[in-house]
Amino acid sequence: MNPILLCLSFSLTFLISHCALQKPPPLPILPIPTASQLQWQLSSMALFFHFGTNTFTDSEWGTGQVDPSVFNPTRLNTTQWVQVAKDSGFNRVILTAKHHDGFCLWPSEYTDYSVKSASWRNGSGDVVKELAVAAKDAGVDLGLYLSPWDRHEVCFGKTLEYNEFYLGQMTELLTRYGEINEVWLDGAKGEGEKDMEYFFDSWFSLIHQLQPGAVIFSDAGPDTRWIGDETGVAGSTCWSLFNRSSAQIGSTDPKYSQGGDPSGHDWVPAECDVSIRPGWFWHALEAPKSAIKLLDIYYKSVGRNCLLLLNVPPNSSGLISDEDIQVLQEFSELRRSIFSDNLAGNAILNASSTRGSIGDSRFDPYNIFKEGIHTYWAPEENLSDWSLHLNLQESVSFNVLQVQEPIHMGQRIMAFHLEILNEDGDWMRVINGTTVGYQRLLQFPSVESQYLKFVIDKSRADPLISYLGIYMDHFSIVNSAFHGSSPTNFYSSQVLRQATHNHSITASI
Repeated sequence: MNPILLCLSFSLTFLISHCALQKPPPLPILPIPTASQLQWQLSSMALFFHFGTNTFTDSEWGTGQVDPSVFNPTRLNTTQWVQVAKDSGFNRVILTAKHHDGFCLWPSEYTDYSVKSASWRNGSGDVVKELAVAAKDAGVDLGLYLSPWDRHEVCFGKTLEYNEFYLGQMTELLTRYGEINEVWLDGAKGEGEKDMEYFFDSWFSLIHQLQPGAVIFSDAGPDTRWIGDETGVAGSTCWSLFNRSSAQIGSTDPKYSQGGDPSGHDWVPAECDVSIRPGWFWHALEAPKSAIKLLDIYYKSVGRNCLLLLNVPPNSSGLISDEDIQVLQEFSELRRSIFSDNLAGNAILNASSTRGSIGDSRFDPYNIFKEGIHTYWAPEENLSDWSLHLNLQESVSFNVLQVQEPIHMGQRIMAFHLEILNEDGDWMRVINGTTVGYQRLLQFPSVESQYLKFVIDKSRADPLISYLGIYMDHFSIVNSAFHGSSPTNFYSSQVLRQATHNHSITASI
């Protein structure tokens, strides 16, 4: 072969081979979630079931001295509980296996203050078992709350004895009922009660040993943290990053819990707990929050990089009350009406840059319209201009922005904003945001445009976007289209049912 042709052949082969090599994904930025934390975050919402002797005594914090025979839920049906959760879009349920009064919803071998001393099923019942079976059959994750504070147990206050007692009960719960996905505990204790030192590190080690797939919730983690209030509201800036060394169960600064820590060395995402009713246990004279109120909480919890833990207490018959079910159904319909259609889904996209070679779809900007966090847009490295331009192909009205990061690669974004091209041909800023994390939902007065620009202003590393969506919320009061309409009248169940079956309905009806 001609030497020149041979040289050209080798050069061409090298170039083809070189071009065929793909650029690897960007490095994750630490800390990152464990597999269990990732599964927990993806579930988005969980139902809490506060249930026990308090349900029958109209109490919140039981004394621990109530006769266990009062516990007699004659129509108990945990399958109904789980079905209510599943039908409403909740993928996880957590039960108060033991609350502060010390009454156990399973037949513990370490105390007689349990269902085995109750009237219910002649002392042979086991609420934990029934819920575990129902959850498994429905494919719903199960969590258990075992209160550290025990107002019945006589050894409470005796450090060694009570820690052994607590670990004995925890072992029962984690070895008898199959897979447990979350263990929930706190540092609650009334004023003037006995001092007690809990061996939290020993507890955490045992839990992870017995149920390696479970996440542990407490004020300070280790796997998921309390948001710092019982209203279900996270900080408008909310990091999954956290320093566990800066937190202590029972005395963590609520502001630190709400916002997390951009310099945190630990991945400890926040969980927002709130009750659908004024109390945590069922009380006959209490009514549930409205579906609109739950939607507002959803924006401020799930929409701020947290998991929403909504307490729905079973009543004294052992069922979820009809009025609670109705609100949950309306809440589900509201979410479906708002978020079922991404109004940007057919947009023409242009990115400021894209990582890798032309034709490498792994980091393509169109990945932001794919469900799930494992596909994402990645810009070219070592740049500071990070933006996505969207041509919606027609003018669209919207008032909600959804953004998600691929959190398995770390939480990165520190500040961003959204702009629209107005009628005068000028770019107008619509909303500013700070953290994103697993999911950020931002509301603003309704705007209309064909052209959008999503800009990332600051990031811990090259930003990555796994999903971006815009939506129209016809229900929330932030919508400027309400004008003088009465929210009370507009938010009636009848209007909600009409609206959720007709996405074009407006706030002026």
